Amino acid sequence: MKYIRDYKEGDRVFDIYLCKHKQSAVTKNGKPYENVILQDKTGTLDAKIWDPNSAGIDDFDSLNYIEVYGEVNSFQGALQVNVKRVRLCREGEYDPADYLPVSSKSIEGMYQEVKAIIAGMENPYLKKMLEMLFVEDKAFVKAFCQSSAAKTVHHGFVGGLLEHTLSVTRLCEYYCKAYPMLKRDLLLSAALCHDIGKTRELSLFPENDYTDDGQLLGHIVIGTEMVGDKIREIPGFPKVLAGELKHCILAHHGEYEYGSPKKPALMEAVALNFADNTDAKLQTFTEIMQNTTEQGWLGFNRLFESNLRMTKME
Repeated sequence: MKYIRDYKEGDRVFDIYLCKHKQSAVTKNGKPYENVILQDKTGTLDAKIWDPNSAGIDDFDSLNYIEVYGEVNSFQGALQVNVKRVRLCREGEYDPADYLPVSSKSIEGMYQEVKAIIAGMENPYLKKMLEMLFVEDKAFVKAFCQSSAAKTVHHGFVGGLLEHTLSVTRLCEYYCKAYPMLKRDLLLSAALCHDIGKTRELSLFPENDYTDDGQLLGHIVIGTEMVGDKIREIPGFPKVLAGELKHCILAHHGEYEYGSPKKPALMEAVALNFADNTDAKLQTFTEIMQNTTEQGWLGFNRLFESNLRMTKME
């Protein structure tokens, strides 16, 4: 099969892909069409079915595997498929392993690095809490290593949550060396735990969609509750330390308008907010560049609220 990452403008598409998402829409002229997101293990690709009632378009739904025939064009700096025909595929015509996007980094290697960071903790209470989560809780470890960090924006792949968490923790390790007033064990513990609620906010692939708790509570509240549950199992866990750790998690989005229940009130919370935002933004930019064939200006991007451009190398 031809993987999504290998397509360029002008290519013809004639292969089987997972329909990650399908949504009916209407043009400005009132004509119905379908928005479709195609997926394989290398990424996703936007597609449009401009004539959904055509005889060449089989009936299909999200999470079905479909054989797609069409042409690749470029729209606002991103590749898009103009779909001509769709055939619903039967089990046995495809290997599901080809359709789940996976981190390019070693999941086992990243997990071992997380365990090494925990092993180096000096605070016995934080170390015990982290061991209960990231070592002893096998169900959590499995979900943590398999989950994505987001539905679409950044790290939207198997192992994405682990990759993002480790990147944020590495940035926080640097901050601790540059700014010695930071409490290292508190900041690194908060970095490791800041997004653990995403293991319950988002379902695993291939769905990778919001759960009921994800919609009702969100990962920040869920993660804070998960940490609180472990803390209550540890005799003598300092109340002030518990409050500081939970505050860092609650404030890691930084601003109320970004879904943060609290604004950072601790130096460690400020550092975590910047580390989280840095990794999310740079990974988002990385994925934008990886998924475009355009050179120079890429067009306006609503996430950055700016007209983006590829860096020119002289």
